[in-house]
Amino acid sequence: MEGENLTSWSFFFLEGFSRYPKLEIVLFIFSLLMYLITLLGNSTLILITVVDSRLQTPMYLFLGNLSFMDICYTSASIPTLLVNLLSSQKTIIFSGCAIQMYLSLAMGSTECVLLAVMAYDRYVAICSPLRYPIIMNRKVCVQMATISWVTGSLTALLETSFALRIPRCGNLIDHFTCEILAVLKLACTRSLLMDTIMLVISVLLLPIPLLLICISYVFILSTILRINSAEGRNKAFSTCGAHLTVVILYYGAALSMYLKPSSSGSQEIDKIISLLYGVLTPMLNPIIYSLRNKEVKDAVKKVLGKMYLQQTQEHLS
Repeated sequence: MEGENLTSWSFFFLEGFSRYPKLEIVLFIFSLLMYLITLLGNSTLILITVVDSRLQTPMYLFLGNLSFMDICYTSASIPTLLVNLLSSQKTIIFSGCAIQMYLSLAMGSTECVLLAVMAYDRYVAICSPLRYPIIMNRKVCVQMATISWVTGSLTALLETSFALRIPRCGNLIDHFTCEILAVLKLACTRSLLMDTIMLVISVLLLPIPLLLICISYVFILSTILRINSAEGRNKAFSTCGAHLTVVILYYGAALSMYLKPSSSGSQEIDKIISLLYGVLTPMLNPIIYSLRNKEVKDAVKKVLGKMYLQQTQEHLS
């Protein structure tokens, strides 16, 4: 196999958690439960932002996009993980691996940009409330969301296309998914071009958006502290708390994965971080926004009330 190009092979072996067979059933139950909650929670958020007219605002437009990304991100990898956890042959076809890698990178990169856009939205809402409807009109919001998607899609296409063209000396991926860093470890030789692409994109999509988020919150915090009424300060903190919590969870996991030295830590730790990053964070996002946002809770109650009333009427008829 030495020096053979993997593009001549039709599948990958995924190491996953096969070194811990007794743990696999526990991970299966955990992952399945988290995945179902992710689908339910994010689908509910998308539904209420569409049907409730009070939520037709920029914040909820971006939140709907975030929920859709979380559904796509988890659906790209978790079903394969669930199948492989119960299977003795943990394989994935080459085209499936390429699609999985692309979707994971695209959704993750898009979310980096979108979280920065959402921070700017909160900045305008709190620091320039009178001009907010003019600055964040629907056309601008759609353009911002589109830029997030285009940026994530193009950078993911660039990374995936180069990663899969590099000659590899094996087809055993020491991961539970076709995660790009794990795939690149199969390379026969280091590629300076690929390393440069990864570094540039990682810097553009991780530290820079995070810096913009931090700058936005410096101005937000400064404005909030100048609010005289305690009720006004609490309301302002409430509108930012959910987003800030999501940012900390998302960037904490992402930075630990993509901006650490390649020699630090073990692959098993990377797998655990990836699992938390890919399952737990998307599941928590709708829960965080629901618990911290009265408008979302009221909208959910309204939708559930309508569904209950409709079922009652059908039962009586």
